[in-house]
Amino acid sequence: MPLVDVLGIETSCDETAAAVVGAAGVCSDVVHSQEIHARYGGVVPELASRAHVEKVGAVVRAALDAAGLSRPEAVAATAGPGLIGAVLVGLSFAKGLAAAWDVPFVGVNHLEGHLLSPLLEGTSPQWPFLALVVSGGHTTLYLARDLGTYEVLGETRDDAAGEAFDKVARLLGLGYPGGPVVDRLATAGHPEVVDFPRPLPGDFDFSFAGLKTAVRTYLHRGGTAARPDVCASFQAAVVDCLLHRVMRAAERTGVRQVALAGGVAANSELRRRARSLDLDVFLPPVARCTDNGAMIAHAGRLHLLAGERHDLDLRARPSWAMT
Repeated sequence: MPLVDVLGIETSCDETAAAVVGAAGVCSDVVHSQEIHARYGGVVPELASRAHVEKVGAVVRAALDAAGLSRPEAVAATAGPGLIGAVLVGLSFAKGLAAAWDVPFVGVNHLEGHLLSPLLEGTSPQWPFLALVVSGGHTTLYLARDLGTYEVLGETRDDAAGEAFDKVARLLGLGYPGGPVVDRLATAGHPEVVDFPRPLPGDFDFSFAGLKTAVRTYLHRGGTAARPDVCASFQAAVVDCLLHRVMRAAERTGVRQVALAGGVAANSELRRRARSLDLDVFLPPVARCTDNGAMIAHAGRLHLLAGERHDLDLRARPSWAMT
């Protein structure tokens, strides 16, 4: 009998998430975002782990209830990369459920969950396709040849794009997380007001530390542009760098299908400009760009259907590379 309903659990950072994905798509998707980190200007690993312990049971129960299930046919969970303590919470909980229910279990690479999320709903890219996974901790451009077969074409040499958004938001006194606030303010600004640099290191790699430093230098030297204009100018520079690499990769590889994923794929300017490219662009819904259980259940389901499963002694892998 083909696999139908898979419970996915995600606790790699500061979202406690669970979802059920079946043959018809997403049956439920529950996310609890931890707000405690805002006062510290970034995620505090120990606090994140404790919050996951407190919430994971309730979140999983809510996901099962919303899907009308008491027991799924399999369980998937993020096994890495991520904060080791946070990953361990969801992974251990998932393995306990799989053992109690006597159902298959599979550990999922968090980045692969993001990469595969554009395949979850609506029109999907066909293999091979280019995938730009861009978030607070990762900015990587992949050539996705098939399930589990991914070639890194380029990656960040320093700050990830989402990290740069958070740091610029802090410089502007906008709080944490910074990406949504910068995006919102940028809609009222003008991107041509401040001419920030477009760092483009060799080949397909990215670099955003210098751009962040350029914003800091501009502000410390008394730059007079309004905050919306600074946000719009910074955001335009980030989007230029990301899409330049995507276009270059498409020209080099001949692959015309591109999927964007990860938290920064929720950015309105990136989504708008990506859709205008002379490429076939696939974007997950905004709600599926940030960490969620549906992407983990979906990726786990694909691997289970391919005949893969893991033993319950699978360890957390905080630095799990996808290739």
